[in-house]
Amino acid sequence: MGEPLRVGLIGYGSAGRGIHARLLREVGARVTHVVSRNPERSAQARTDWAGVVVEPDVGGLLAHASELDLVVVASPTGEHVAHVRAALGAGLPVVVDKPLAPSTAEARELAAEAGESGGRLTVFQNRRWDPEQLTLRTVLEEGRLGRVHRFERRWERWRPVPQQRWKETDTRAGGLLLDLGAHLVDSAVQLFGPAESVYAELRSLTTPAEDDVFLALRHAAPDGGPGVVSHLQAGGLVGAPGPRTRVLGDAGAYLVTSFEGEPTPFSTLDERRTRSDLGPHGVLGAAPRVADDEHEGWLVHGRDRVPVPRAAGGHADYYRAVAGWVLDGAPVPVDPWDAVRTATVLDAARVSAREGRVVGLDPAGGR
Repeated sequence: MGEPLRVGLIGYGSAGRGIHARLLREVGARVTHVVSRNPERSAQARTDWAGVVVEPDVGGLLAHASELDLVVVASPTGEHVAHVRAALGAGLPVVVDKPLAPSTAEARELAAEAGESGGRLTVFQNRRWDPEQLTLRTVLEEGRLGRVHRFERRWERWRPVPQQRWKETDTRAGGLLLDLGAHLVDSAVQLFGPAESVYAELRSLTTPAEDDVFLALRHAAPDGGPGVVSHLQAGGLVGAPGPRTRVLGDAGAYLVTSFEGEPTPFSTLDERRTRSDLGPHGVLGAAPRVADDEHEGWLVHGRDRVPVPRAAGGHADYYRAVAGWVLDGAPVPVDPWDAVRTATVLDAARVSAREGRVVGLDPAGGR
């Protein structure tokens, strides 16, 4: 970037400080204003960013609108609507953490308001820039799996004692369906197109909000044939997480058994072994080691496994795209109407779980 992007950050907790501030620093942006009422987080902001102005509320931050290029909304999901509206009303471009809003109706209202005010809104669907997602897109574009019929992705963890925070306790704006489900659905739709139906099983095992989520999406097939079925799972009470990603096609499969460098129990006999013993043609046996930082998952044909070179990229590229959008008029990194379509799937999933049935969707829906 040329001149550093001047950013006002609403919220300085695990998302604001732990994710957004870190990525903004990586791309050379400067957080100049922070909204926080927490003394400890306010002190962290002042330590992290020389000269930062810490305000107790959004109104205080927006009083400095002329000194900002961008507002990042990293507040709890239940506050997104009010905070996005306020920032748009101040004439500023906005990045809002996912999900855009707790419901489809609210998400649609925000997207429409953003369109009426010059399209100054984008959503932090950073998982589009996961090396795993980028690598899988390359595999699909190259046709290495043939015709895909099933996509599976899991986001599972072992947390028998839940954390006492809004994500676990807020039954309207918290829970894994909105938190991780927003990523899982966005990833599936980005790869395989709009969903035409959803079936869901949702439970609250250890928290008031959903902490056990299963979604089955049926994607519309562009050629009229059988579409891809996506099985998406998120859970907080999973002592043995399954393989992170499995994609099945008529020419083979793509398999990822670790997530962000952490192997799952499934990878004990699989990925750890193959990383040290993979043969030159993908067959287990004597072979040079394949470095972890060189590949992302495996192409699998029965017992034969071939490591897939990791695609270049990462989450900081999202904010590089934001800088181009804000400063140079480049395309919006994530269309907020994509988030509306995701919200539509998540709302339909709640209907499906409550009524025990498949819920049809309009594949062209959204606007």
